Amino acid sequence: MSAPPPGRPKGAQASDRSGRSPRTTPTPSRGEGAGGRGRSSPPGRTKGAQAKDRSGRSPGAPTPSRGEGAGRRSGPSPTGPLHGIRILDLSRLLPGPVCTLHLADFGADVIKVEDTGEGDYARRLGVEAGQTSTYFRAINRNKRSIQLDLKQEAGRAIFLRLVQGAQVVVESFRPGVVDRLGVGYAEASSRNPAIVYCSISGYGQTGPNRDLAGHDLNYLALAGVLDQIGTAGGPPALSNLQIADLLGGGLSAAMGILAALVEARATGRGRHLDVAMTDASFAHQYFALHALSTWGKVPARGTDLLTGGVPCYQVYPAGDGRYLAVGALEPKFWQSLCAAIGRPDLVGQQFATGAAGIAAQAELQAVFSGRTQAEWVEALRGVDCCVTPVLTLAEAMQDAQFRSRGMVLGETLAEAQFGPAVRLSGAEFPAPKGAPAQGEHSKEVLREAGFEEEEIASLASQGVI
Repeated sequence: MSAPPPGRPKGAQASDRSGRSPRTTPTPSRGEGAGGRGRSSPPGRTKGAQAKDRSGRSPGAPTPSRGEGAGRRSGPSPTGPLHGIRILDLSRLLPGPVCTLHLADFGADVIKVEDTGEGDYARRLGVEAGQTSTYFRAINRNKRSIQLDLKQEAGRAIFLRLVQGAQVVVESFRPGVVDRLGVGYAEASSRNPAIVYCSISGYGQTGPNRDLAGHDLNYLALAGVLDQIGTAGGPPALSNLQIADLLGGGLSAAMGILAALVEARATGRGRHLDVAMTDASFAHQYFALHALSTWGKVPARGTDLLTGGVPCYQVYPAGDGRYLAVGALEPKFWQSLCAAIGRPDLVGQQFATGAAGIAAQAELQAVFSGRTQAEWVEALRGVDCCVTPVLTLAEAMQDAQFRSRGMVLGETLAEAQFGPAVRLSGAEFPAPKGAPAQGEHSKEVLREAGFEEEEIASLASQGVI
């Protein structure tokens, strides 16, 4: 969600969320949701020849792939629990692509559907012309890409024809865009009643905020999450881990899709999933809800159990300016820590607050400042006390824990990606395939759908693909 919108100079961090592309999409009127928050410009649609379906396959049936010999992924992986599931992904930037990344890692055949203009501009985030950003490569591996101009009638017809052989559609435009393009849930389900159609947005398809622009920061702020993050007496703290985008737009969407797929396989009927990133952020504040319900208020940031209000759950600086994370919430861990650092007198101050808590934290800070971070890591090795070093990402990429679990992929830093975070017994994830070039698999996918070479050539000449 942090990529610059079309037309914004490189390096700008905010994106427009209007869903409009300067090349293919006209600015809508206010009644059409001007100022809305879709993160990607819809591929276009104007009148043109409509392709006929010659695939002979029933709706929902998985289709085999035919390789182009490009040295990149050709069709779905033959392994993985989602093998045979085809996903048409209209989304861009972060939330939707992360959702489909997880599904692709589990074997789904994810086809990015990009417009014939700029496509997914996450490709160019922070890199020179002709290069592909690590950001894009990391969240679009194991996918294929086609480009379609959905403003042309022929492009719309192709998409709906592909829906007949798919199980899932994912989109992240502002509410109403896909319906105006003629590729919304109603149209898709009329072609394939079992289709699972997932719409990801900032505030949802309904409600007074549905057409508002927004970013991760805005969703967290409105949900009440941002107010709780930070140090005592300071302003709300920002994070470069997009909580709402990833929790709401990525993981919540993937969870909903999998649930709807199970139902669709049992009943033959799909669902339209309305996934709002703000909702997911709002609905996961269980600890804060407990406080509000029990005491009538949520403690001010920096003063509660989990934001630094007690000695046993805090970040302390070591002697070299590096930090140690102390999470000794259970008495046994706190007692082990106090014994290991030679301060058994602090056992009774585990949950001290107010002046006593401040004094206990000062005592601990004085202790930890006596050694470097690395020295404390060695001193506490083997002590069961929930203390870990605060590492940089570069250090974490080299850490034995992540390396041993295959969480770091690639031989060099330039090639580095994160491995799948879920392990399946008896299964090995295959080596990831590179992220696709824009429209790299257009011809391949159309051949799979039964298009003849002359039709494909004609569609290309018309700028439909």
